[in-house]
Amino acid sequence: MRSILLTGGNGYIGTHTCVSFLKKNYKIIVLDSNVNSSPISLKRVKEIFKLRKNSQENIIFEKGDIRNEIFLRNVFINAIKRNSPIKAVVHFAGLKSVKDSVIDPLSYWDSNLFGALCLLKVMNKYKCKTIVFSSSAAIYGKNIKNPIEEISLIKPISPYGDTKVAVEKILENLFLSDTKHEWRIANLRYFNPIGAHHTGLIGENPYDVPSNIFPYICGVAIGKYKKLNIFGNDWPTKDGTGVRDYIHVMDLADSHLSAMEFLLNNEPQIINLNIGTGIGTSVLELVKIFEKVNNCIIPFDFYDRRLGDVAQLIANNKNAIYKLNWKPKKSLEDMCRDGWKWKKLNPNGY
Repeated sequence: MRSILLTGGNGYIGTHTCVSFLKKNYKIIVLDSNVNSSPISLKRVKEIFKLRKNSQENIIFEKGDIRNEIFLRNVFINAIKRNSPIKAVVHFAGLKSVKDSVIDPLSYWDSNLFGALCLLKVMNKYKCKTIVFSSSAAIYGKNIKNPIEEISLIKPISPYGDTKVAVEKILENLFLSDTKHEWRIANLRYFNPIGAHHTGLIGENPYDVPSNIFPYICGVAIGKYKKLNIFGNDWPTKDGTGVRDYIHVMDLADSHLSAMEFLLNNEPQIINLNIGTGIGTSVLELVKIFEKVNNCIIPFDFYDRRLGDVAQLIANNKNAIYKLNWKPKKSLEDMCRDGWKWKKLNPNGY
């Protein structure tokens, strides 16, 4: 049984990816500082699988910061001592708010870039040369044609997007410089993950007012916020509101498992893959589907466009479907139903 390290594994996407790997009987090591996540999330993952204290061989938690190289080395050493060295890494750890990255870019460069550098140095030292990197569609910027292909123009418009491009570039340099040709690398460029695990045990848990639309919709539905703010009703789209490619978080989680297995079962290579559904949904359409599925009303008002927003962002996901033997299975109705179930059961998060 292979041991996989998930950095930032207590976060929204990380916890759901833990579920995907555990379903396939991988041993997982979850590394997280819990600065922007809750340790309760991992307990909920164990609850989904009914894992008890005597099941530590399946899932191990290491609390710490990936920018601490000594701590990271110990994580790898501990795995070797357990006779289960880390075979590969899924790298989620980092900061992810576009808005906050504009306000405090130094924190984003420190966390996202320096953290990745520390991780890659330690991976290299312990001959762990397989990594799935959590990238983002934010790297494409706004001057693009939709649906977006992996060869589309890379021109981010935020420090957050810049850090993702920088890490991808480091990974490319690392791959090209490897004379032994051992590195296996997948950059997964996410579009808009929403929803939650169907049990309602794990889900998105923003600590502040969410900048993403779906947790805000759930906040309005639960009564935490009075109404939804929709930024722009004059975009060149079907109803004037922004169009995005929403993907169920479990479909996204499964793409990491598929990418990892693809890398481990094929020759060393570096691949860039868009992870989305390939279907565009407007903000108003999302609101209407949420209301219909969950039998509720979401009041909203229109506001001016936000700086940095784009009219539409839709993935061309054909490469991911072809290479990974993966495809998104869940509908927008599933996303709205599962996300609302999580919120109803956990109105204050974990």
